[in-house]
Amino acid sequence: MRDLVEIGMGRTARRTYELDDIDIVPSRRTRSSKEVSTAWQLDAYRFEIPVLAHPTDALVSPSFAIELGKRGGLGVINGEGLWGRHADVDAAIAGLIEVAESDTDADAPIAKLQQLHAAPIQPDLLAAAVAQVREAGVTTAVRVSPQNARALTPALVKAGIDLLVIHGTIISAEHVAHGDSEPLNLKTFISELDVPVVAGGVSDHRTALHLMRTGAAGVIVGYGSTEGATTTGEVLGIGVHMATAIADAAAARRDYLDETGGRYVHVIADGDIRTSGDLAKAIACGADAAVLGAPLAVAAEAPGHGWYWPSAAAHPSMPRGALLPVSFGEERPSLDRVLTGPSDDPYGSLNLVGGLRRSMAKSGYSDLKEFQKVGLTVRA
Repeated sequence: MRDLVEIGMGRTARRTYELDDIDIVPSRRTRSSKEVSTAWQLDAYRFEIPVLAHPTDALVSPSFAIELGKRGGLGVINGEGLWGRHADVDAAIAGLIEVAESDTDADAPIAKLQQLHAAPIQPDLLAAAVAQVREAGVTTAVRVSPQNARALTPALVKAGIDLLVIHGTIISAEHVAHGDSEPLNLKTFISELDVPVVAGGVSDHRTALHLMRTGAAGVIVGYGSTEGATTTGEVLGIGVHMATAIADAAAARRDYLDETGGRYVHVIADGDIRTSGDLAKAIACGADAAVLGAPLAVAAEAPGHGWYWPSAAAHPSMPRGALLPVSFGEERPSLDRVLTGPSDDPYGSLNLVGGLRRSMAKSGYSDLKEFQKVGLTVRA
């Protein structure tokens, strides 16, 4: 039964929980972390770690996608970002960071980001970015918004993407377009594609179930919230407590599995995951994998040079993000240290996957699917 509270006469609201509100309860059995597998599979593609990179130019360049792919994760290129708009993205990002570091106007970096995104998308540039990742032999994924999915997808499929990510702040099974344009019906759209689709974000059971019924291979839960960088709450008044949202989507996955007689849709958590403990809690709540933004942006290989901003920060009329410095200092850690250590940080911001493995081992579970059954408690 849902926990409803009265917030005023005749108005109730559901009580929900953040990842910080819960704790994992180990079982009576423990095991060696060397016997733990963090592998998972999305459609035909196997990944050794349950980590996707947020599709922002601050994080995912073609070279970063390759490096993360070689380590068993998935880098998602922003199909509406700078890699499809500018021939020299490094120079564009350098100019943006110069503004962020030197300008006293707090709004100037977003204005500069909007200016960079005002350049038209050039399919040839985007195809070249896809080809660079594909030629490296790792899984190639590109993000598009619901508004532009129909226009951009044919060129992306032709370029050879393996996975399409339809990603926005809020995703529904049918996006109602402006004016006389036809709405994007995801069920029809996905059925006509030859590549698997991951779609999101969602925050509740009903919307997650509707997206699963479109034929999506994975559903993203959450809005990519990162404290200090994501401003969806301030701009739209919309927020999501990730522990509850992940559990709701996992319940939708179970219902859809029964409904279809065995079709499994992956649940991918996107938001408020800052440390290895947060990653472990997200999996424990029912996620198969997680989208990470700022935690990966500290890596030396990230193109943002110690700065992070979500993809929604570049919206031309209503940006929902800010530029956030995330570096550890002059010497940023390597991607290897961020993912698998060694770590000298006692708070879990390094060795993210290692922390997940140790949490699974301490709780007695050997793989991600089993770990989703671990006991949980709610803090008072």
